[in-house]
Amino acid sequence: MSDVVVVESPAKAKTINKYLGDGFTVLASFGHVRDLPPKDGSVRPDEGFAMDWEADERGSRQVAAIAKALKGAKRLYLATDPDREGEAISWHVRAMLDEKKLLRGIDVQRVTFNEITKNAIRTAMKRPRDLDLPLIEAYLARRALDYLVGFTLSPVLWRKLPGSRSAGRVQSVALRLICEREAEIERFKPREYWTVQAQLTTPAGAPFVARLTHLDGRKLDQFDLNDRIKAEAAKAAVEAGSFAVRSVERRKVRRNPPPPFTTSTLQQEASRKLGMGAQATMRAAQQLYEGIELGGETVGLITYMRTDGVQMAREAIDAIRGHIDESFGRDYLPGAPREYSTKAKNAQEAHEAVRPTDVARTPDSVSRYLGDEQRRLYELIWKRAVASQMQSAELDQVIVEIAEPTGRTALRATGSIVAFDGFLKLYTEGRDDSTASEDEESRMLPPMRERDPLKRGAVAAEQHFTQPPPRFSEASLVKKMEEIGIGRPSTYASILGVLRDRNYVRLENRRFVPEDRGRLVTAFLTSFFERYVDPQFTAGLEERLDDISGGQADWRDVMRAFWDDFSRAVEQTRDLKISDVIDALDQDLGPHFFPDPGDGTDPRQCRACGNGRLGLKLGRYGSFIGCSNYPNCQFTRQLVVSGKDGEAGGDSLKDGMRSLGHHPETGEEITVKRGPWGLYVQQGEPDPNDKKAKPKRTTLPKGIDGETVTLEQAVGLLGLPRLVGLHPETGEPIEAGLGRFGPYVRMGAIYGSLDKDDDVLSVGLNRAVDSLARKMASVRTLGDHPKDKEPVLVRKGRFGPYVQHGQVVANLPRDRTMEDFTLADAVPLLAEKGKALKPKGAAGRKGAAKPAARARPVAAAGDEASGRAAPRKTPARAAAKKPAAKSAAAKTAAKPRAAAAKARPSAAPAGTGRTAGKKAG
Repeated sequence: MSDVVVVESPAKAKTINKYLGDGFTVLASFGHVRDLPPKDGSVRPDEGFAMDWEADERGSRQVAAIAKALKGAKRLYLATDPDREGEAISWHVRAMLDEKKLLRGIDVQRVTFNEITKNAIRTAMKRPRDLDLPLIEAYLARRALDYLVGFTLSPVLWRKLPGSRSAGRVQSVALRLICEREAEIERFKPREYWTVQAQLTTPAGAPFVARLTHLDGRKLDQFDLNDRIKAEAAKAAVEAGSFAVRSVERRKVRRNPPPPFTTSTLQQEASRKLGMGAQATMRAAQQLYEGIELGGETVGLITYMRTDGVQMAREAIDAIRGHIDESFGRDYLPGAPREYSTKAKNAQEAHEAVRPTDVARTPDSVSRYLGDEQRRLYELIWKRAVASQMQSAELDQVIVEIAEPTGRTALRATGSIVAFDGFLKLYTEGRDDSTASEDEESRMLPPMRERDPLKRGAVAAEQHFTQPPPRFSEASLVKKMEEIGIGRPSTYASILGVLRDRNYVRLENRRFVPEDRGRLVTAFLTSFFERYVDPQFTAGLEERLDDISGGQADWRDVMRAFWDDFSRAVEQTRDLKISDVIDALDQDLGPHFFPDPGDGTDPRQCRACGNGRLGLKLGRYGSFIGCSNYPNCQFTRQLVVSGKDGEAGGDSLKDGMRSLGHHPETGEEITVKRGPWGLYVQQGEPDPNDKKAKPKRTTLPKGIDGETVTLEQAVGLLGLPRLVGLHPETGEPIEAGLGRFGPYVRMGAIYGSLDKDDDVLSVGLNRAVDSLARKMASVRTLGDHPKDKEPVLVRKGRFGPYVQHGQVVANLPRDRTMEDFTLADAVPLLAEKGKALKPKGAAGRKGAAKPAARARPVAAAGDEASGRAAPRKTPARAAAKKPAAKSAAAKTAAKPRAAAAKARPSAAPAGTGRTAGKKAG
């Protein structure tokens, strides 16, 4: 029998199977085969942080397949990825097999490889080792920490801050960085300053530009020219002078190439140069690592992409140097190989940098086998790795000092010339700030000598304002997290993904903007759990976790030290009043929600009643702005608004309402308002004397901005559905309207969907007929039933065509088609084989369970997850075997516990066991 090899993904299994041959069976675990079930008690601090693990259906199925393959085998090779998560996956697989007693007589070995090439795989198989226990313990500590923080802190959020979603150990710190940067931007006060530049010409007639640096014999600071009057006076001084070259300074500067990519620098550079997000980058890199089919052979094109090491194997360096010598020439090859070491905090450098597995596979030679993202990312990785071993670039920098005869007014011109391009011939590092000033390398100065007289041309005074710090992009946030030392390279993409999935942040122009929900959560955590969202504390915890990986700390000691303090902090919030929370949030976020209008008026004055004070309120469904004169004044303004499917509302109606004008027919006011499900337009206002009468409303469809919607558009939306025209063949009217799933057209009982780009207010008859034609291809009216004159339809179904009359259906015989089926065929078929349609929903399913209590969002206890596939978060299943019969007293005591467990939302994680099942607010 063949030996068994377990890897993570089926793509990798297929490639490795080819390399190892018939003597091996290679199977995939599909990532993690089990995980902590999201329920109370999965991690038990009082029992030495014992953990309960649970496999979902997929995990159990994969382990069963491995167990089947092991029958008759002598060895089991665990060949999952060469990092902490990969070690943990191997440990889980072995543990599940061992629990089933399937490893007797089988030699279990761990093998790792940094690249999926034939040589690397075969070399790794010759050098097996045991599982790395410190690495597994580091995984256990991180997983337990994430669970305990997420599943203990999140219920506190739900109780004290209704509308919030979850809190995570690293996720919350990343969110705090984004929110604090936004607060900096809001507090920023721009300062005015001016610069003066002069167009000058050398004796040879070559023009260049110089900037004023000294005025009246004094060096100018940035804000010395802080208004137009001073700037115009400085400009006049330059215009009055005659200038000559006072000095010319030249110096040579060497610029060294950047090191090859780590996980974080790859994500940063892909964001800056390719516009790819962290998750898209890691997805494409995973595909390049696992293997691409090149001319009938599957080959891994890059080394393992989860790494914080910058070193490369000696054979890879030698191959790259050989390529440089052959392709670029001896001048571009340094005398000795370049050696790099990482400067990132907490870097472990366990693996090589991200590099091509074979430098001979140039981007041009493999591009036809790759998708667009794969091609661009491979080219970036290949060029960066090759450039890292190339010669430094040499630049000639020139600084020219210019003055008039007295020396009281002076200017300066700077520039540089690339004397030798070196690695710049192949690769230039991207910039995070797209508004960066002109590159010095592209600004060249003409030849000049001391005392050369210069001819003055136009002089310009330019106004500038200081700029606030930029919002974080994915690249700059990853860089910041790496500098601080929070998270690990494999976790950055998933952390950023969680923040967006929870609607805590959104991306605008590739920059993170915190949503009000995110700012509320951050304000709450910094007010009452400041230590646990402190970047320095989190970085220190990361260092202790890394000590576990190195065998320098006991994981239970680290856990116990954290849990003792953390559980006390959570316990202190038990008696926290909602009023305390409101006061803290109102003080922290007051400048954000009530910015100073700059006209001396009180930003908190209620516009509805005129004398009330606006403040932050907490309600059952989240936070909102309310008036202090409630209930006499019922003005409210929603803070957190979600669209369909949880999409964050991106509109910016500052007061929760915008008037568009009056309806041309009824004269009622048309307004745009915020609602719990997004923006909508409303015709008129509720009648205080008739609470049952509701004003006409309709949701704003996607593509129509609440800030730019016009009165004409709003009236059209309120008038839907509208008549498009008559069908050219049937003569039936066709209407267009907005439904639950977007714009549609309708003819009788037949509905046709419109594309998201279609404007429901202007869609024409041809487009409507085309949409209905596609729908009618799957349904045809045969005529009216002779008994009740109701239409009889023939439809395409999931299991073939069927005929329908009201709620009675019957499948067509196998030898009949929709096209040749007639009313005469349908009537007897319905009478003979017709069956009543079951009602939709749980009530129509036999033995359907009662609907469960509304589940809270699952806490992001896994915000440190590496992005690998993990078992779905499902409640623990009942034990397979029935326990022994209990005594009557035990059964009686168990009933209230069972009832309480049944009442608790199944998806709600519980950290304390006391309050996780209660409704928020």
